[in-house]
Amino acid sequence: MIDANQSSQSPVSLTDGPVESYLTEELGYLSPLTRLYGQIWTGGPNVMIRYYEARPPDGEPIPLCAVARLGRGGLQKKPDSPPGVALIDHSRAAVFIVDAFR
Repeated sequence: MIDANQSSQSPVSLTDGPVESYLTEELGYLSPLTRLYGQIWTGGPNVMIRYYEARPPDGEPIPLCAVARLGRGGLQKKPDSPPGVALIDHSRAAVFIVDAFR
C-alpha cells in the first residue's frame, strides 16, 4: 500500500512529504506487513516515492534504498489533480530495491 492511512481509498491523494507504506507481499527477505518509510515528491507529471527504511513486524529497522512504481512506469498523477496534490488511481504500487537514488 502506497499510503498506510489511505489503504482503501480511490483515488489516493498524495502531497509532498514523508510517507508510511506497507508491503502486501514479500520483498526479498522482507515479509508482508513490513512498514516502509520514505519521502514523496509530487512535482511534474509523475509522483516519485523513495523509501529509506523498512521496519519488519517483528524486527529492527533496516536501512533501505527503494522506489515505488507501477510496473516499468512511474506513478502518473491524474490531470485534474489540484495544485500541490497528486491524485493517483491506484493505492498499490510495486517496490523496487535500487543501488542508489537518481
